[in-house]
Amino acid sequence: MKEETEEIKWLEEEPEETLSVNPRKFILWLFIVSILMLFASFTSAYLVRRAEGNWLEFTVPAIFGYSTVVLIVSSITMHWAYLAAKKDNFNALRIAISITFALGMLFLYMQFQGWAELVQNNVYFVGNPAGSFIYVFTGMHAFHLISGLIVLVFALRAAFKLRIHAKSLEQVQVASTYWHFLDVLWIYLYFFLLYFH
Repeated sequence: MKEETEEIKWLEEEPEETLSVNPRKFILWLFIVSILMLFASFTSAYLVRRAEGNWLEFTVPAIFGYSTVVLIVSSITMHWAYLAAKKDNFNALRIAISITFALGMLFLYMQFQGWAELVQNNVYFVGNPAGSFIYVFTGMHAFHLISGLIVLVFALRAAFKLRIHAKSLEQVQVASTYWHFLDVLWIYLYFFLLYFH
């Protein structure tokens, strides 16, 4: 009888909640993995083609180094936005996202200046594969950074509507994760190009 009572109690206990993944975060991580695979294939193709010879030697524009610093600072301001959201500091949240957006725009401008410098040094998209690869690397990263700026615009809009706060951090978490990823991706590309140019 005692065993039956314990069995009934066991059956009446509610099952433990299964761990679920937030759909937005899951989609973000799938997107990040696909971008990683894309750039891994690009860098592999770069190394294979470079080993074949007929490779144009060129200097990576110095402005790409300065733009790296800009992007690192933008990651710091994005983290500030996340910390502000956790503390319900709405003004700091809006300011931090706005500064991150402005730094992202500055980064894109500096990339454009880097491309102009490459053209002045006779490194073109069409011609030697070395030039093609640097434009593809930096151009694809710039394209993804633009998508990151769009994510920031939506986060800033949500911040002004008070939809981001200590109990609703999902949007700022997604924005900051994607932004930090783009930062790390650029640092990898920059040092890859410096070492293998």
